Amino acid sequence: MDLLSKINSNSAEVSVIGLGYIGLPTSIFVAESGYRVHGVDIKEDLIEKINNCTLNITEPGLKKLLEKNVKNGRIKASSSYKESDIFLICVPTPLSDRKADLSYVKKAGESISKVLKEDNLVILESTVPPETTEKVLIPILETSGLKNDEDFFTAFCPERVLPGRITEEMINNDRIIGGSENSRNLALKFYKKFVKGEIYLTDLKTAEIVKLMENTFRSVNIALANELALACEKLKIDFFEARELANKHPRVNIHEAGTGVGGHCIPIDPWFIHEKTPMRMIPIAMEINESMPLHVVDLIKKSNAKNVLILGMAYKKNTDDTRETPVLKIIEELKKENIDYSVYDPYVKMNELDPEGCDALLIATDHDCFKSIDWREIKRKMKRPLIIDGRNFFEKEEAEKMGFEYIGVGK
Repeated sequence: MDLLSKINSNSAEVSVIGLGYIGLPTSIFVAESGYRVHGVDIKEDLIEKINNCTLNITEPGLKKLLEKNVKNGRIKASSSYKESDIFLICVPTPLSDRKADLSYVKKAGESISKVLKEDNLVILESTVPPETTEKVLIPILETSGLKNDEDFFTAFCPERVLPGRITEEMINNDRIIGGSENSRNLALKFYKKFVKGEIYLTDLKTAEIVKLMENTFRSVNIALANELALACEKLKIDFFEARELANKHPRVNIHEAGTGVGGHCIPIDPWFIHEKTPMRMIPIAMEINESMPLHVVDLIKKSNAKNVLILGMAYKKNTDDTRETPVLKIIEELKKENIDYSVYDPYVKMNELDPEGCDALLIATDHDCFKSIDWREIKRKMKRPLIIDGRNFFEKEEAEKMGFEYIGVGK
């Protein structure tokens, strides 16, 4: 049976390489669509957790789907590669000296090449610089002795999901698939099994840069918002009120300002374009965004606070995702200034909310659960009832009505 027939009949064996924030949910939805999934990861503790139906990320509805597909035998995690019909590469591509570290992609390619067979389809989902699939991954796969686009097929399809919304977005978001006509058509048939959004076809390099363009757009616009927020602070204008009014214009969409950017996309992806072809705007935008944690610490220093309670470690509200969180930079700078701190974030198992003796409270993440905190009790226990709001969590008047002093980023 050829690969297309296996895809259509749900009999294709699928290997997913990398079982992190993208790979594990991808495995689950591929299994949900009827395929048998062999998950591969280098972390033995993670493999054990998955095979025991333990989810390592917080995503609504995902745990039940994992339990269902592990118990019915559609998902099995392992540290070893095996022959499959389709390989999905979902490994990290961290930043190293402002360039993409492709070592995990290369290792995945090398391991796949040892079990690659004729009529196999290899799909790279990891975010990479343009030309990576063509000039890095495919030559590694061809060390198998097989020829790309003749004996096997390779495509690129970047993930485009938001932590906290993966269950919904992995199904409903539009997708971009790059590759030769044969490769992308096979990938199209495969993704249509579990993707309800539109699927657009293009070449490899275009597909690779699309994801980077999306996140560069967001990074640059967040940088603009942060720069405007700093200007508003100096002018004693509420940036958030001004932003809301400016966004009434039908062709204006100024982004949120705050403590900085986090995650594995916005702080990283723009550099992947810049390393291939240097751009003037990207370094400026990245510098602005990277400076925001330092600005927050400056606000703390100017307040003369010596013991800060930080609310939130995750970079994004209502998730446990701490990848590239700006809070780590804030903590690093507080240590340099010999300012004591503690962190409360129930999503990342930092469960001790103790304001006793604190002379400032920094809102670094705007989790919804923080709304139910007994703020008057917090005020009573604090040495000095000062809120430094990095996420526009409170209106100034609201905080002052509860008896707090209030300093806000962009206010």
